[in-house]
Amino acid sequence: MNPLTLPADALCALVGPPGSGKSTFARTHFKPTEIVSSDFCRALVADDENDQSATGDAFEVLHLIVDKRLARGRLTVIDASNLRSPDRPWLLIRARRWQRPTTAVLFDVPLATVQAQNTSRTRVVPEHVVREFYDLLPTVDQLHEEGWDTVHLASTMTPAPARGLRTAPKGGTR
Repeated sequence: MNPLTLPADALCALVGPPGSGKSTFARTHFKPTEIVSSDFCRALVADDENDQSATGDAFEVLHLIVDKRLARGRLTVIDASNLRSPDRPWLLIRARRWQRPTTAVLFDVPLATVQAQNTSRTRVVPEHVVREFYDLLPTVDQLHEEGWDTVHLASTMTPAPARGLRTAPKGGTR
């Protein structure tokens, strides 16, 4: 297993279907202020993280927060599925705009595990939606081809002490 070490000014996208463990991973590895969650942004604009009708507005807020954090050189972790085609390119464009390194953490979890974890969540996503998102999961090679500087498989990450992620200095190694 490998530790996850990121430059202090990096953009890190968690990539995986609902129920794959992205939010749990984020809470374990990062400070709350470093995490920009689509669910949280949905709750901000609609008082309900489950209100899918608020998704467009929520992503406007998410994009604004991401842009402001990257401009300030702050570690920015995107806790969203990041599986649909327009999602990741936007993140790469913003990171390049601010000259920030990029990392993707790919949640390479078997479908059966994702489905089991989804059913035990407070907010259960319909099974057909989980399967649709799972089918969009890119490969490590696809992420590298898109332009991500570094790609990690979540299954190879060493569990970190709560909010104890190691960060390299700005402009440090990737």
